[in-house]
Amino acid sequence: MKSIFLFLGALSALVGVGMGAFGAHALKASLSLEQLTTYQTGVSYQMWHALGLIGIALALLQAPTSKLLKWAGTLMFIGILLFSGSLYLLVLLDMKILGIITPVGGVSLICAWALLTIYAAKKQHINRYTHDSH
Repeated sequence: MKSIFLFLGALSALVGVGMGAFGAHALKASLSLEQLTTYQTGVSYQMWHALGLIGIALALLQAPTSKLLKWAGTLMFIGILLFSGSLYLLVLLDMKILGIITPVGGVSLICAWALLTIYAAKKQHINRYTHDSH
């Protein structure tokens, strides 16, 4: 079974490792400590949410028709693009205006985790109900 979220999670992790290495080696001498910190925040969030996407892909193996999981994965990937992407561009292009995009990405990430939480709570409720009835 093809999994877009497994692909996007793996791709996000791949790019995140590359961006981290690029920041640590190529940018270290040319950026201020504040800029490096901002850049590293983008890398860190990208990597954590790449793992989140992979987790969603695994959850979808159990519930391939779950709209909650599909929306969670979609919002998580959008969040990575907007949150981490805007931080990278903010630092690399020195365009402060891009900072207004970052919170939109953050809200997208929060919504993704909220949907995943709702899915997990519903799954827990269903499991408890089915185990109690046997």
